[in-house]
Amino acid sequence: MEKGKLYLCATPIGNLEDITMRVIRTLKEVDLIAAEDTRNSIRLLNHFEIHTPMTSYHEYNKIEKAHVLIGKMLEGQNIALITDAGTPGISDPGEELVRLCYEAGVEVTSLPGACACVTALTLSGLATRRFCFEAFLPSEKKERQQILEELQTETRTTILYEAPHRLLRTLTELLETLGDRRVTVCRELTKKHETAFQTTLSGAVSYYGANEPRGECVIVMEGRSREEMRRQEQKQWEEMTVQEHVDMYEQQGMSRKDAMKQAAKDRGISKRDVYAQLLEQE
Repeated sequence: MEKGKLYLCATPIGNLEDITMRVIRTLKEVDLIAAEDTRNSIRLLNHFEIHTPMTSYHEYNKIEKAHVLIGKMLEGQNIALITDAGTPGISDPGEELVRLCYEAGVEVTSLPGACACVTALTLSGLATRRFCFEAFLPSEKKERQQILEELQTETRTTILYEAPHRLLRTLTELLETLGDRRVTVCRELTKKHETAFQTTLSGAVSYYGANEPRGECVIVMEGRSREEMRRQEQKQWEEMTVQEHVDMYEQQGMSRKDAMKQAAKDRGISKRDVYAQLLEQE
């Protein structure tokens, strides 16, 4: 029996005109649509006169239901996966279904379309060549703090999702952990009241402390400057004596020769200068 296929179908993040003709055709032709929230998705299907049966696939049944869906595809059915908005598999349980499909030998294809993180990035006015996507910060305090600390040295533009009632808290944590950065807060993307608020983390905290945010939000934040990182590293070395610097590397297991070489590189001086200063400090 020929196996079915999983179609990852991107749906609009706001404006219904952003759906592709290919997605509409596929949703009409597949045997079943797996939707994150069938109550939300039925409005989309009704708008485009799509009458394909639906079933729920969400965070709380993503493993058990995935095996059911894979069973249907192994029997020859084609299934489309849609999320509440945007591209399935991006910050939603779709990634689990994709992983299990590959393990079961089920073919997967992705139909491109709307994606909030890319839309916000292009709208932000910040650097787009290199970026990272953090989605929603974890709610667990320890894990959340670890990720915030990792972002301290991130040089790429960073994209985060946030709900309006948690936006101020997240912006405040970013400011306290990372220091002030340029940021663009995007709201209601592709909708009538779409906004892209270009400011800084401190400016955003001040603004949203006085103005309650509405609508789903995407935070696009500039990465840390490499030049700033170099200056900070240089300051760190300048606060140490050459002897302390070399000792640090020796304690990490380096030979005396390699420790002197690395200390010289850190400080931007020659190995001969390091040796001379070591003699002076003896």
